[in-house]
Amino acid sequence: MSQPNFDRIAHPYRLLESLTLGSALQRCRQHFLPNLLHQRKALVLGDGDGRFLAQLLAQNPHLEAEAVDISPAMLHLLRQNCAASQTRLKTHQTPAQTFQPTGPYDLVVTHFFLDCLPQPELDALISRITPTLAPEALWLVSDFRIPPGLLRLPAKLFVRALYLAFRILTNLRTTRLPNHARALTQAGFALRQHHHLLGGILTTELWQLPPAKADF
Repeated sequence: MSQPNFDRIAHPYRLLESLTLGSALQRCRQHFLPNLLHQRKALVLGDGDGRFLAQLLAQNPHLEAEAVDISPAMLHLLRQNCAASQTRLKTHQTPAQTFQPTGPYDLVVTHFFLDCLPQPELDALISRITPTLAPEALWLVSDFRIPPGLLRLPAKLFVRALYLAFRILTNLRTTRLPNHARALTQAGFALRQHHHLLGGILTTELWQLPPAKADF
């Protein structure tokens, strides 16, 4: 199966985001920034143009980050946005599914990225990254969701329309939201905090691994 091509939307992405959901996606990304001031090594997957990562590096001057993206155009924008912190940034142009993490990372960031993966690829990705993480590492997820109640049907239609648009624009073949919560739980993470926006259609979540087991 061919890889999606996000180069086509790299430069207009910020405008497209603003036209569809205003500032909601960026507010979702930023919500837990104050919780990330003590991390030291981050793995950031699919951050797009790097607006979040630029803020993260600016607010945490001790953090080093590795950014992974399949799109050279997106990585170019990311490096531009993170220019002030370039000495603490390493980029990798490769699919996240084949990236070989080194670690130990104490933070993983996936903003609106896991929803691009079918469930088996998401499960495999989380299983492969988890052994490279430090005890008590955080995994920050922002994503779309289908809330219960009155917004359930409108949310399903909206998410379906988004997948169709991304198939047309980027050749993304994924058609439904995967269950990242199940995969993270199975990998040993526990949900510590979450915040919903737009009536629950958007979610941002902080997951955490347990402390290291004591040796007796």
